[in-house]
Amino acid sequence: MSNFYTKEELINLGVKVYGNNIYISKYVNIYNPTKLTLHDNIRIDDFTIISCKGLIEIFNYVHISAQCFISSTTQIIIGNFSAISVGTKIFGGCDDFLGEYLTNPTIPKKYTNVKIGDIIIKENVVIGSNSVIMPNIIINDGVAIGANSFINKNCDEWKIYAGSPIKFIKNRKKDCLKLLDDFKKNIILL
Repeated sequence: MSNFYTKEELINLGVKVYGNNIYISKYVNIYNPTKLTLHDNIRIDDFTIISCKGLIEIFNYVHISAQCFISSTTQIIIGNFSAISVGTKIFGGCDDFLGEYLTNPTIPKKYTNVKIGDIIIKENVVIGSNSVIMPNIIINDGVAIGANSFINKNCDEWKIYAGSPIKFIKNRKKDCLKLLDDFKKNIILL
């Protein structure tokens, strides 16, 4: 008996599956699975929670490590060849903590001020362990985020960021793109 869902089991849950080689642990909790779309070569490890209030689409060759939390309010897209490390939290919606409004999902909307927005994680992105991504964020191609970072602003492509809140650290090398080209030519067809 496998500890991963079969493709058929995911489809029976209501997940839109457009690919193969999908390894999602049976210890992953998926809420509103009909709003989840999966492509090829995806691995999602134990004790991750995926809450699809809005749409979530995960593209090719993506790894989401253990104990992550992904909650869409509108839309979250995770692009090809991206990796999300252990314990990362991705929030498509967040309460206003300034004290002018009430907070938490048991309160009617007219008394809250929830910030919502899409989160777009483009290709070749790596997010370090225990990072937090807030709503309405674009993390462009090739970005690397250091561990324990708070992502509250868009990230320019092929840059390294870290901190709470994130700050630009330095440019990221693009040597991996040569390996990716070789990989695409010799092993895969996207």
